[in-house]
Amino acid sequence: MTTRTDATFFPPIPEAQRWLKGKTFSAERPLINLAQAAPADPPPPQMRDAMAEMLSDPASHLYGPVLGLPELRDALAQDWSAHYGATVRAENVGITAGCNQAFAATLAALTHEGDEVIVPVPWYFNHKMWMDMTGVRAVPLPCGDDLIPDPEEARKLITPRTKAIAIVTPNNPTGVEYPAETLRSLFDLCQETGLRLIVDETYRDFDSREGAPHDLLQRDGWQNTLVQLYSFSKAYRLTGHRVGAIFTAPKLLHNIEKFQDTVAICAPSFGQMAACWGLENLRDWTRGQRAEILSRRAALVDGFALLAAEGWRLRGCGAYFAYVEHPFAMGASELAPLLVDQAQVLVLPATMFTPTGDASGERCLRVAFANANEEQLRSFVSRLAQLDLPALAPPATTA
Repeated sequence: MTTRTDATFFPPIPEAQRWLKGKTFSAERPLINLAQAAPADPPPPQMRDAMAEMLSDPASHLYGPVLGLPELRDALAQDWSAHYGATVRAENVGITAGCNQAFAATLAALTHEGDEVIVPVPWYFNHKMWMDMTGVRAVPLPCGDDLIPDPEEARKLITPRTKAIAIVTPNNPTGVEYPAETLRSLFDLCQETGLRLIVDETYRDFDSREGAPHDLLQRDGWQNTLVQLYSFSKAYRLTGHRVGAIFTAPKLLHNIEKFQDTVAICAPSFGQMAACWGLENLRDWTRGQRAEILSRRAALVDGFALLAAEGWRLRGCGAYFAYVEHPFAMGASELAPLLVDQAQVLVLPATMFTPTGDASGERCLRVAFANANEEQLRSFVSRLAQLDLPALAPPATTA
């Protein structure tokens, strides 16, 4: 008998890493790995020094409160209140072992087997995987050419089994920053229909817009509709220490606490202590990291002008990601592994972010550029421009 986990697709990042097995790359033309969005560097030196001192604290090695260390919950509530011009209290904050677990815990508290969650396409693959493994149906919400979900199209997908709409902004995989008006309309829709709006803001710290990207936390009764998710992995490079967060109503966090206690008991205490130190001491450093990511984004956008003449199209670009439409006759699922050999580039096909059979996935690639410097990004663009592959036939026209 096949289990739901057995029927779930294999994680895309390890799958793409298999394309490198047995391959070697020259020093003159090294592999440019643009597949994974996680920071490749460790936390900054000043944080590592502070973490070394934390190791002598016995509490760093012990279980902590299931919903997180009180000092971290309080510091994060203050940070969120200041950033969004709103009132967020520590009781609205739960700490999880990474943002993926925040999503899993939220759905465990909100859904039964057979329930539905509306997700824009292309979607974040780990969200889809969790739904598949737990028997929750992911209802695809196709986006238009701008890759922004339409709230009125989402309304058409609501059924008696719908429990939530889940979005990621800035988006993974497209990099698109959803406008405040879109989030406001989705919030209104969820509030009207009794759904939860799950907003994964893992890449919030690299949004190109100054200030708060939306005003949802200023809405009356926000905690009864909104569930915000966050990750410390990107902002402070704490990927291996697994610290994420959930912002919502205390009543929902009470049910999430049951999930946490069963699965992880608590997020790692050492990582939580580091995250708290980062909130208090790394504000200027994180601003610098944001500026660097925005500079790399600009370099990729500028460089892409070279590819436009070759039929490539930059569909979206922001935070850690670019979403590019290729001009070739083959699909992206065939093209992506071929690029390892022909361009010494590793990127993901958009088929890893779309429903099976969705033709849009074969037309696009996801580029994760956060770990590539500007020179590498220029080289990436140059290598794509040198490809000599059969082009997609232009659409037929009628007289």
